[in-house]
Amino acid sequence: MTDEIRWHKTHCARMDHGGCALVVGVRDNRIVKIKGDPAGYLNRGYVCPKGLASADRLSHPRRLKYPLKRTGKRGEGQWQRISWDEALDTVSENLDRVRARYGAKGVAFCQGMPKGMEHFVMIRLANLFGSPNVVAVQDVCHAPREVTGMHTCGFYPVADFHHPSESVLLWGSNILHTNEEGEICRLLLDRLKEGTELIVVDPRQTPLTERARYWLRIRPGTDAALALGFLHVIIGEELYDADFVLRWTSGFAELAEHVSAWTPERVAAITWVPADLIRKSARLYARSRPAAMGWGNAIEQNVHAFDTARALVCLMALCGNLDVPGGNIRANEPKILGLGPFVRADRIPTKPKEMIHAHHRTIPRLMTVPPAFFRKAVLEDIPYPVRAAYMQCTNPLVGYADTRKTLDTLMKLEFVAVSDIFMTPTAAFADIVLPAATHFEFNDIGHYGLGHGYILARPGVVDPPPECWPDMKILNALGKRLTPPEDWYETTDEFLEAVLAPACLSYEQFVAQGCLRGEERFRKYLKSGFKTPSGKVELRLSRAEKFGLPPLPGWAESPEADASDYPLILTSFKDPYYLHSSYRWVEKLRAHSSRPLAWIHPETGAQYGVEDGLPVRIETPTGHVVQTACLTRKVAPGVVCAAYGWWFPEAGDKTGGDWESANLNMLTSAETLGKAFGTPNLKGLRCRITGANG
Repeated sequence: MTDEIRWHKTHCARMDHGGCALVVGVRDNRIVKIKGDPAGYLNRGYVCPKGLASADRLSHPRRLKYPLKRTGKRGEGQWQRISWDEALDTVSENLDRVRARYGAKGVAFCQGMPKGMEHFVMIRLANLFGSPNVVAVQDVCHAPREVTGMHTCGFYPVADFHHPSESVLLWGSNILHTNEEGEICRLLLDRLKEGTELIVVDPRQTPLTERARYWLRIRPGTDAALALGFLHVIIGEELYDADFVLRWTSGFAELAEHVSAWTPERVAAITWVPADLIRKSARLYARSRPAAMGWGNAIEQNVHAFDTARALVCLMALCGNLDVPGGNIRANEPKILGLGPFVRADRIPTKPKEMIHAHHRTIPRLMTVPPAFFRKAVLEDIPYPVRAAYMQCTNPLVGYADTRKTLDTLMKLEFVAVSDIFMTPTAAFADIVLPAATHFEFNDIGHYGLGHGYILARPGVVDPPPECWPDMKILNALGKRLTPPEDWYETTDEFLEAVLAPACLSYEQFVAQGCLRGEERFRKYLKSGFKTPSGKVELRLSRAEKFGLPPLPGWAESPEADASDYPLILTSFKDPYYLHSSYRWVEKLRAHSSRPLAWIHPETGAQYGVEDGLPVRIETPTGHVVQTACLTRKVAPGVVCAAYGWWFPEAGDKTGGDWESANLNMLTSAETLGKAFGTPNLKGLRCRITGANG
């Protein structure tokens, strides 16, 4: 034992995408202090409450410490401790058994939000195993923006907060509480101090709306219509960058004719945003040179995701804000190993045609299977049967839309293995549960494969419990059992060395450097054009008909909008103290956010007999939940803004806790999906509420 604290530099992870540089104090293999690193490329000393409390995950008394095998029926919570060899053999034998009977595509590999290198090691395992099916939540997070950007302008337009912008348009992005991928709020706050103007599109009042010049309190689910209104103003008043439009876009005349009908008055009636505010906001964005758009994944969470993303990329292009400093840039990756070679894409060249969602004709380049289509393959054998699933960093029973359908899927699968650090609701329905190491306990690389133009060093600073393995180690061991051993490594650090080899850096050298960035170059289209069929930004998508998609962005009411028995609009928000459904068992975080709060306007509460601080029943045609009413004028009358990701681990240790009573996805449905990405409606649903005495 020693009183000496040793300080280590690393980066945060698994509390969001990570990115905050940290200085971590360690004594006797325990983390005793976490501070933000002032030299951090993204955070400049900032760290959120989740990051400050993140060490508590490692020492929690109910953390999974050894592999478990189910002995009773699924969900009964009867477990037997087993060795790692038995666990790995059991997983391998069952995945092999399903592969022998149904083919490799009968096995799905499931990931939540990518946390680090483990996501890409899983893709490598799936590819080498022969399965085209990596299931992930990108249909409602990241893919609509990235893939739509690639088809429209040839790249994923990332907001550049590292250079000055005259204005920033935050659209569905509450960056102060839930940092977007690669965009930490400190950078934006510094820009605001320098005089950058702020426009916020958000149905809720937040600390950022209070700092904005214009706050557009949008009706949830109508973002595409509002974007069309912006385009109408900018084109009609000739505020666009005429030279850029002439030289570097195609389809301008068609887009101009298309949006001519989307007047601010028409849009105001749909979105609840006053027409004069639409005009003022569009003018400010268009006249700013440059302007950055921080677009959050909230815009991706309904069936209009493709149209919304298309319209917003068109906005960036019309105003000349693509690939300019302070705009939305095509990030230049550092000289590292590309994703294709790392995941061994060469071993499964027919993958795009064999993935489950290819049958449903989603948009090309969507490289993970949408959960709705995965469940259809399990429950209905469409387009073919899937009978086993390996899951890591994910909790589908709470995180996927339509919880009942997810439960049916878990019950029908012949075999389920889950790697996690806690007995989650999903893990409780597994056949084998593997205890994972968590952040701070192994070496990792952050932001690889995310298209942000940099990677971050995440060295481990303490040792994990003896039987807790990093996901990369688990996958490496499974890979040697299920695929040719020569495609795997002796240690997981060799994965990291392989990524860094083209940069001529060892992992140790990378750690000393902390961050590796690509070369800073802008307006690359001047030399090589845009990576689209036309070589230009396609305001009218040239291959839309081939994809079975509309060539111009549009909007229509959601299918359930005429549900007269459900008169209120339901949306949701992410809790700043949690990552999706994670960490409600961390006491420091739970102390800040102890129960799920549904925000409701006082007038709406009075109309339906709902009292502040008391339970409120929220009901949709799919189901009902009970949350705690928070009567506030921070949302509009007629809107219910429910809490997302809630379950109660204290209700049952071995059975995953209470995952039904307050779980938002008991209210959502996966019956109606967006064509491009298989996206369900998570925002802008119809609901009704009843007070505690109703």
